[in-house]
Amino acid sequence: MSFKGYKEKIEDGDVVILYLSNNLHAIEVCTEIKNKKGEMVENVYQTTFGALKVKNLIGIEYGSRVELSKGWGHVIQPTPELWSLTLPHRTQIIYTPDISMILLQLDLVPGSIVVEAGTGSGSLTHALIRRVKPNGHVYTFDFHDHRAKLAKEEFESHGIAEYVTAQHRDVLEKGFSEQVTGRADAVFLDLPKPWDGVPHAVDAIKAQGTFHF
Repeated sequence: MSFKGYKEKIEDGDVVILYLSNNLHAIEVCTEIKNKKGEMVENVYQTTFGALKVKNLIGIEYGSRVELSKGWGHVIQPTPELWSLTLPHRTQIIYTPDISMILLQLDLVPGSIVVEAGTGSGSLTHALIRRVKPNGHVYTFDFHDHRAKLAKEEFESHGIAEYVTAQHRDVLEKGFSEQVTGRADAVFLDLPKPWDGVPHAVDAIKAQGTFHF
């Protein structure tokens, strides 16, 4: 999948970013989608520059110019930064400038184990995954069941599920799961009253780890 690493050509199932005159659109590349009646129909993405037949993206190179019915655009490879600008907002999100500072202060490297609470819209989570893969892992928790479920589906769709475990859990009430106890190199708390989560962060973190909230 395109989120997992850089690649030359677009494949079926990729998520691509369509750039149209300073506007960005995230599109899942699939030939058919369900309409409101539950019927499978051709996947045609509608924009202010006209329609794009998504099946025509398969096999072309990333960065290519693509023709629409009333204009043209470019298809680019997704990154955590671009995803932050196009993702469906389920909560207020963290953007690239703050994410960069967070990654710096958490001192993450490939192979790190990092714990995040809460997941929210997954903006930071994507950046954490890119920083710690291929041998590291992100454990992310959200107290809202539906948000946790949607985030897990997105990680699977983006081809990065092997690097992240997304769970529904109220960490302020229950703490982190036993699978992270004493294993985390870093913990990031993005939730109401984060100071209430500090004892749980201490339980999760290694002796030489760090946490930030």
